[in-house]
Amino acid sequence: MTQKEVDTRGSAVEMVLRRPSAELSPYVDRYVGYRQDRLASGTHQGLPSRSMTLIISLADPVTVLSMPDPTATPQAFPGLISGLHAGPVTIAADRVQYGIHVELTPWAAGALLGHPAGVLASGIYDIRDVLGTRGSELLDRVREAPDWTSRFAAIDRVLGAHSERAWAPRPEVAQAWTTLVRTGGRVPVNQLARHVGWSRRHLGERFRTELGLSPKTAGRVIRFDRSHTALTRPARSGLAQIAVECGYADQAHLTREWRELAGLTPSAWMAAELPFVQASGFELTASSGHG
Repeated sequence: MTQKEVDTRGSAVEMVLRRPSAELSPYVDRYVGYRQDRLASGTHQGLPSRSMTLIISLADPVTVLSMPDPTATPQAFPGLISGLHAGPVTIAADRVQYGIHVELTPWAAGALLGHPAGVLASGIYDIRDVLGTRGSELLDRVREAPDWTSRFAAIDRVLGAHSERAWAPRPEVAQAWTTLVRTGGRVPVNQLARHVGWSRRHLGERFRTELGLSPKTAGRVIRFDRSHTALTRPARSGLAQIAVECGYADQAHLTREWRELAGLTPSAWMAAELPFVQASGFELTASSGHG
């Protein structure tokens, strides 16, 4: 477990990182406990990533103002689960943000959540609607726990006790996803299809059904995720170099992808959110761990 406390622009920030139990490691990349006090009220832009997300609030409910699905209405969640998505999420940033952020692999959908990843894609759901009584149990146990160690242990116990193989992707789909993650989303779909022994059309149909994104879109999200992570590094390269490192044709290509997937340019995102990210070392949508 690692812990970091900073004070940036009068805002007290606490961040605690922990890996899950060995049993949950195929499904959970990491737990991030966070507490941020005296922040300026406003909005936070949740960005696409290669992780599904589970958030438990220990303060006020998390208010999602806009979702990847533009037809969805704003909603406040005491705990939420977000599927894979290729669009931004606008979250109300209260003056106090306090909770746990869990980064889930797509395989967690069937093993821990009981639903195919494709069903949850592009949506944000109340944890109790997805997990039923387990969701209520998870919220109660985490909120009753007195410290970070016992909160993370409560998540291990509740999720681990109910893990099952209710759904698993086809091996070819799993192989295609793993290949995309390993290569940073750079593999052309035709090559990916040949790699798993399927036609491009069949791979596209099965991949979208099971994970909720097409292989091409998944590659774009994974490449975007890499560029987002690169932007959060204290000693980051310039945008032109990041574009090359992450597989974009040039900086203009990088900027176009950010406009489409994040709703703003890299420069606009850095101006709005990077000072706090660099000070705290934490950004709610940053991904780490295995694919």
